Amino acid sequence: MKKPVVCLFGLLVSVIAASGAGATPSTQIWNPSADIQVQGTWHLGIDDYFTVEDRTSGGYNYPTDLGLTYGLLPGLEVGIDELSPQAVPGSQLVFNAKYGMAENGPLPALAVGGYGFGLLKGQTDQNIVYGVAAKTFALGRLSAGYFQGNSGTIGGDNGGVILTWDKALTDKIWACVDYAGGNSALGALFGGFSYAFAPNTSVVLAYGKYNNGAKPTITTQLDINL
Repeated sequence: MKKPVVCLFGLLVSVIAASGAGATPSTQIWNPSADIQVQGTWHLGIDDYFTVEDRTSGGYNYPTDLGLTYGLLPGLEVGIDELSPQAVPGSQLVFNAKYGMAENGPLPALAVGGYGFGLLKGQTDQNIVYGVAAKTFALGRLSAGYFQGNSGTIGGDNGGVILTWDKALTDKIWACVDYAGGNSALGALFGGFSYAFAPNTSVVLAYGKYNNGAKPTITTQLDINL
């Protein structure tokens, strides 16, 4: 779902924790992060979002997001996601990219990017663009930014703030709470953690509530650095 809108197919977001206990490259749990995939490396992510109710009670699940991200240049990553199964026929591919700079002394990390650039007009073209800054403190890393997307796909309230706290609690366990503002399909509050089974492999488990009143979802996200 991985765990949750523009026309700019040259920038993407990718998250990778140096300790190996992190979330997917393009997100923390739900929000974009200021981290960048290391040049020349690949990241494979498999994200699922689902409710605990069945369909007769209004339950649902999002398409499984199978994503591949590549560190193209220092500070620049690009990626592609395959969403399946989709409710509509046609291309299931969406694209993303991000450019960023790491923290440097008192200066925060900065990143700009975009994701959800699909090929089906009015269906997969969320076209989300964003900017985010992040700074690490003793109690964790704080991130703040703003996103905006295609109102025809994610809803009329198509922009909102990005706020995230995350911290590596041990060399294997990472925790995160992130919030996206607005009442579009992207507005949500998620909280959860990840566990690193190996230096290059971790699994996220999290719970999220949506600002627009949609039923809460649970997300599982498998992340493998290649």
